[in-house]
Parts: sequence; C-alpha cells; structure tokens
Amino acid sequence: MAPPYRNAYVYELNNSYDPYGNGSDFQSICDDIYASSRNIVQRIWTYINGPGRHTAWGLAVKGGQQVRRNLTRRRLLSFPHVLVVLWMLVMLWGERWIFASRVQSCDWDHWEDWPAGATPHRLIFVADPQIIDPHSYPGRPWPINPLTVVITDNYMRRSYTQLQKVLHPDTVFFLGDLFDGGREWKTAHGNFDDPEWAKDHRPAEEKKYLKEWHKKYGEDFWLQEYMRFGDIFYENWKLGGFIPSPGQRGRKLISSLPGNHDLGFGAEVKVPVRHRFAAYFGETNRVDVIGNHTFVSVDTVSLSAGTSPMKDQIDLRPIYGPAQEFLKEVKATKRRAVQKEVRFWRGEVEEVAFEQKVEELSNADYSNPPTLDLGNEAPDFPTILLTHVPLWRDPGTPCGPMREHWPPTKPPKGQTGPVIPDHRNAISVSGGYQYQNVLSMEDSVNLIKSIGNVKHAFSGDDHDYCELVHTPDQENVREITVKSLSMAMGVPTPGFQMVSLYNPIDDQGNPIPGSPKTTLQTHLCLLPTQLSTYMTYAVLGILTILILIARAFLVSALNLQPFALDADQRFSSAILPVFKAKAENDEGSYDAKSGSPWTSSTKFPSARVSSARTRGQSISSGLNPQVRAASPNTKGKASPGKWGWGQNRGPRIEIRRDSYYDDKDRAWKPATRPRSRMSTAGREIWTTCWRVAWMVLLFFAYLTYKG
Repeated sequence: MAPPYRNAYVYELNNSYDPYGNGSDFQSICDDIYASSRNIVQRIWTYINGPGRHTAWGLAVKGGQQVRRNLTRRRLLSFPHVLVVLWMLVMLWGERWIFASRVQSCDWDHWEDWPAGATPHRLIFVADPQIIDPHSYPGRPWPINPLTVVITDNYMRRSYTQLQKVLHPDTVFFLGDLFDGGREWKTAHGNFDDPEWAKDHRPAEEKKYLKEWHKKYGEDFWLQEYMRFGDIFYENWKLGGFIPSPGQRGRKLISSLPGNHDLGFGAEVKVPVRHRFAAYFGETNRVDVIGNHTFVSVDTVSLSAGTSPMKDQIDLRPIYGPAQEFLKEVKATKRRAVQKEVRFWRGEVEEVAFEQKVEELSNADYSNPPTLDLGNEAPDFPTILLTHVPLWRDPGTPCGPMREHWPPTKPPKGQTGPVIPDHRNAISVSGGYQYQNVLSMEDSVNLIKSIGNVKHAFSGDDHDYCELVHTPDQENVREITVKSLSMAMGVPTPGFQMVSLYNPIDDQGNPIPGSPKTTLQTHLCLLPTQLSTYMTYAVLGILTILILIARAFLVSALNLQPFALDADQRFSSAILPVFKAKAENDEGSYDAKSGSPWTSSTKFPSARVSSARTRGQSISSGLNPQVRAASPNTKGKASPGKWGWGQNRGPRIEIRRDSYYDDKDRAWKPATRPRSRMSTAGREIWTTCWRVAWMVLLFFAYLTYKG
C-alpha cells in the first residue's frame, strides 16, 4: 500500500538528487517552517480578533466597574482607607523622615566648640559599608537574598543622602571594607587561586561555594558591584554641593583605603585583587593635607604580611613591600605635602620652581637642587593615621561607654575608674581566616614611629564604636574605631564619625599664637535602628488586624454600613440589559394557569420574575394576571422603552446569576440564603484586611523601589 500523499511527497524531497546544488532539501524545510509559522500566526490573530477581543473587552468592563464601585465617596472615605493613610504616614516616618531627623540632631552647631569667627574644616568618616553580595549569606533562597540587598542598600543610601544634604561635609573618608566579598571575585588577569598552604584555611561553609563563585562571579561582577557602590555613595556626594565651606580649598571624597573584605588579610592577600582595587579607588597608601592636618592612609591589611608566620616559608614581599617602602619615605612625603599647602595659601605655585638657565653640562651643579623637603626643621601639621585594622592593645582593654554591643562592666563599689580587663567591652585580640581584629604590636609601633607626630588615629573593621588612649609605647595616641554605616553588620544602631578640624597657621605653616591647643573635635552620629522600625510596623500591623476584627463584629451586630459589597450590590458584568419588561405584546405572554413565564419561541423558564419595588422577590404560580395592567398613559398598550424597558412599572423579569427554577413549586427562587452574622463578620474581616494589606504593601514597594 502506498503511503499517504504528504508522506510520499516528503520522502521524495528528502531523497531527491540535486546535481546542481540548489539546496532543494533546505528550501523545502524552510517552506514547511514558514507555512507552520504562518498558520500559528493566523490562528493567534484570529483568536485576538475573535474570542480574545471579547475576553479582553469583558475584563476591561469588569475592571472599569470595579474601579467605579471603589471610587464612590462611601468607599473612599471608609475606615479601612483611614488606616491605610495612617500606615502611609508611619512608613514615611520609618523609611524617610527618621533619617533626616537623626542626622539633623547631629548638626555641627550642636556640638562644635571653637572660638568665635573660626572656620573649621568639617570631615566625616564612613566605615565598613560592606555592601551585601553572594558572599554575605551563601545559600539563602532567591527571594530573601535580593530583598536583603535592596533593604541594606536603601538604608545606606538614605543615611548617606541625608548626611550630604544636611551636614554638607567638606571631606568624606571611607575606612575600608567597601565590599563584602570583593576579595572573592576573580580578576581578569593574574593568578587568583588560593596558595596550596592556605587552601585548608577557608571555612567549610565557603569551600562548597568556591567553584560556583569562581565560575559565576568574575571581573564583570566586580565591576557591577563597583557601579553599585558608586550609585550609593558617589552619585549622592554631589548633594552636598560643589561650593566648599568658608576658608576651605574644596570638597573631597577619598575611598582608597582597603579592608580585609576588599583584599584579604596578611599573607593571603592576592596581589591582582589589590591592583584592581587601586586602579578604581586610588593608591592604597597616601598622604593628604586637609584642614591644616596631615592624613596618612596605610594599607595595613597588606602590611601585616610582613609579620605573618608564613614570612619565613614563602616570599611575601610582593604583598607587604609597597606598604613598607611607603613608610620609609612617609616623613619626607609629609613635609613636601605641607609645603605644597603652605605655598598654595601664599598664592605661589605649589610645585618646585627650577631656575631657567643655560650652562655647560660639565659645569652644572647638582649638589643643591631645589626641593619642597626642607628637612626636619620644616613645619609639620598634626598627623592623623588612618588604618582599617585597629592598632594593638592589651587583651581586655575597655572601649568605653559608647560601645553598643557590650557596655562596660559596672565597677565594684568604691572604684571610680573602669574595670580592667573588661573582655566584654573590649575588642577581641584574635584572628582567623582573612581577618585579624587588631594589628600586631610590632606593626602598630612601627606605624606610629615611622609616620611621626601622630596625634590621632581612626580605624574600622570592628563595626562598633571603640575609643581609647594607647600606651606610651604607641606614643599615647588616641584612637577611635568608627561604627559601621550598614544595618547588616551585627550592630543594631549604625553610625558615622564626625570630625571638626581647626588649626590656624601663618604664612610659613606654623601655628598662630593663641590658637586652640586641641585642633580636632569629634562626634558620633547615630542612625535609626532598623529593628525598632520593623517592630513598630509589627505592632501597628497587629493593632490594625484587631481593630478591623472588632469593627467587623460591630458592623454585623449593629447593622452598620459594611465595607464589603454584597452580591446584590455588585454590578453585572454583562453588556446587554439584565431586566426585561413583563407586559403583553407580540413577543410573549404569561401563562396564568401554570404560573410560569414563556415566550413565543421558548416553552421553558428563562428568567426570574421580580417586583420593581422589591428586587429579587419571586412571583408565585398564583399571580393574578391583572397585575400586568398597562399604565394610564399607554391606554392599555405596552410601550417599549430604551433597552427593552416598558413604561409600566408592574412586574418585570430580572436576569440574575444567583437564581434557579424549582420544578416542584414551579417558581424561580434565589440561590443564596441571607447571610448569618458570623458570615457577614467574616466576609467583612477578609475584605477590609485584604484592602489594607495590598495597599500598604504596594506603598512600601514604591518606597523601596525609589530607594
């Protein structure tokens, strides 16, 4: 038996010989694909122009009716909407206004104490923003991790925005740990693998994600994180204005100090990661003269490799070498930076001016070239050390009363000073994989001795506040460890450190007689506690539910106006009329004998008969036909009106979805029974709670989206 025509045709095409290479097989396949695609498109187009159009129109009509029902005055001014307005005000307070209020309470004028007419330089330290990424909470499910990223980013964005708008700082310094997993994202160049001796150091929780991180998160992902950091901090920096405060050179933002989450720590720092960081954020070891003070930033996470136990086993000079070379020349670098600043205020060129002359090379004198380094006798500004990792201190050294996580231990009766050691209140002197809570004693002493004239130090890393004065070995330097700006760093109340600098000098760079002995004042500015905000939302949510439940039972008990629409209150979704006049005409009549409505074309019940005065009241089989009497104006004739309405106001047919025909009683009856009080209250609870919930969540989503 021969195969069907189509199968034979395809068989011939597939087995045809094409001596000229015209590609008939390929052409036939393309024709089949084209025909099938055209058929599918035609079917879709037919559906869109037929049932699809009617379905869309029906949905649009229903949506319009729903909107019209909810735009009535009774619905708009209802009690659930009053609760929605209350929720909106509370969320505006928790997501916007409280940030502005907290930052305004830290305004410079509230705590600065300088002589009249002083023009201080106002600086802010931001520590450990540590933006959340896949390294932060590995294994978290998809909806929760992205939501955590959005919420924490919004918290820092709102805080930093108010910081710029309200405080207008002249300078903003970041103290490291800009990213959380910056050290984990593979670089485009260089060896990124962990050394063999360090592979067992990584925690087991991270080991199972290591291959995935190296496969999915590389240079491109790091650049996306860099843009995300810039969107939060760089873009909003301009909100502080472009005009500096009186007596200042200009506004600055410096974010080049790395943390252990940016590079790693000590012997396990990857040099390609540091090169990438420096390429985008700036030199990690630097000197800046700001407000007549010298700021020295040191990459201490790399410097710590020089005192690592692995130093004698492998060559770590590529890691710690640049930081050590910087410290060898840092005093001369400081003197040159101070001279540049002094020359600027004198109105001179900042760089060295060489004498222009022509002379024989053999007679040239190189013994005394001009330089900005005037030697040890040159004026020096008070020096401030910036390091991500705090300086060494003895275990149990207390951090003071402003440490939030563990307040100081209460001293015994009769003791006036703090309890020492106080391990609860102190920074733990310990370390682990890619971190060390404090620098080694050797590195700390070397830092202070190499830099010289260090009056103050600021650090990060710990996430909580810590203030202490170091021992004479570290030249009694006062150090403040700055709080983290992020709400996800284990400290309930984030914050930032405000610093006011005032050091008036003469034209040579020396302090003016009578100027304040203390040239630096600090203030800790605390931000909102996000947990308290969420607790406020939770309490308000519980109260809202209880209030709506109580209201629902009052509506049922006292027959008050309900918020939920009953079935009789709903608009029909039908486009055609839902009522038909019950009058004598050529189209139909009423069978008084059987008590059932019928028409000339149908001999079975088609609708329910109801009274015009009482909607939904059925007419029984004993209905007197005289109730169909015509209106006096029509003289016994039924006059059809618009949409099939008769002029008479007698019985009419109402097409209702909730009706059925009872064969036993030969009459139309409602399908639903009157609701009980419990049923009415339950329906009211569900309707009002759902209305408040979706409107509140929609407004919260809007605030979250806007940042």
